[in-house]
Amino acid sequence: QVQLVESGGGLAQPGGSLRLSCAASGFTFSSYAMSWARQAPGKGIEWVSGIYKDGSDTYYANSVKGRFTISRDNAKNTVYLQMNSLKPEDTALYYCAKGYPTVVDGTVNFASWGQGTQVTVSS
Repeated sequence: QVQLVESGGGLAQPGGSLRLSCAASGFTFSSYAMSWARQAPGKGIEWVSGIYKDGSDTYYANSVKGRFTISRDNAKNTVYLQMNSLKPEDTALYYCAKGYPTVVDGTVNFASWGQGTQVTVSS
C-alpha cells in the first residue's frame, strides 16, 4: 500500500530554514506528481507546493512563492521541500501527498497523505 513518511520538521526561528523530506513507497514514484500541503491550527488544508512526475513543472502557493522550493529524487523515491525565510505564519503540520489535490467546496483533498511533520516558527 502507499506509504509516505515525512521528516525534517522542528522548531525554527523567523528567517530561518528547514528542509522537509518525504520517503515514498508502495507505488511507482516516478509516475506520479507529488505535493506538500499544510494545516495550521484552526485552519483548513492549504496546498503549498506540487511537482510534476519528472520535476519539469512546479506549483507554489502565493504564500510561499520565492521562499520555498520543491524538488524530487526519483532514484530515491523522495520529495523535498526546502523552506527558507520562515515566518511565524508558516507554523503548521506539513503533509506529503501523492499527486495533485482535488478541491470540493473549498476543501483540499488528496488520494494519499502521510502522517505529517510539525513545523513551528517562533523566536
